[in-house]
Amino acid sequence: MTADIRDFDDTFDDGSSALTQLRAYLAQLDLPENTRLPAERELVEILGVSRGELRKSLAVLEKDGEVWRHVGKGTFVGGRPVDVATSIAAIADRTNPAEVMRTRLLIEPEIARDAALNATREDIENMRLCLSGSINAESWRQYEYWDNRLHRTLAQATHNALLLALFDKLNAVRRTVVWSRRRDAAGRPPATHHSFAEHDAVVQAIVERDHNEAAIRMRQHLSTVQHNLLAIRAAAE
Repeated sequence: MTADIRDFDDTFDDGSSALTQLRAYLAQLDLPENTRLPAERELVEILGVSRGELRKSLAVLEKDGEVWRHVGKGTFVGGRPVDVATSIAAIADRTNPAEVMRTRLLIEPEIARDAALNATREDIENMRLCLSGSINAESWRQYEYWDNRLHRTLAQATHNALLLALFDKLNAVRRTVVWSRRRDAAGRPPATHHSFAEHDAVVQAIVERDHNEAAIRMRQHLSTVQHNLLAIRAAAE
């Protein structure tokens, strides 16, 4: 951590920038992820650059995901860890409904695939409970409750804690990004609502342990949701 600039000055010439010097220093140390770097005053002395040049170089490395900085704690090697990631609200402010649906189409079919491989009898019973609840919902708000619960039950059925955590984060963003006023609409979903048959097809594929079919059926379902929601949004504009 206290290597002198003279130990690696043959990796760049006298006209090299502070950024090149900093990268050469880090490359020589080969530090593991999340190792805290020396304080700025030490780096200035080690590299022989000004404080301003060092800060500009660190900003470039942070933008490139090579280091991350936490005010009051220092600068660390690697990308910013999840536990200090941007809040749900801030992510929602930077995204939009189209991005949310594209992300769901990337992740949720694979969740369905994994659920078909790992679901227990209890998981399947919970899925069927959600199917029944959504069909018998007395309002759109009740339907959305059972719809959300079914998709999370599928994620739980993977028995993969990390995958479930990713789903929960995505779902939180999805619920923050408003698509329409459907939850406030009067009445209840019609018996012909597309999700009933599509949800049932996903669950049936999981029951049959057909992981490829489960992924295909989930992708078809989300594609229909995407089409309908974009149509609602376009009509409202």
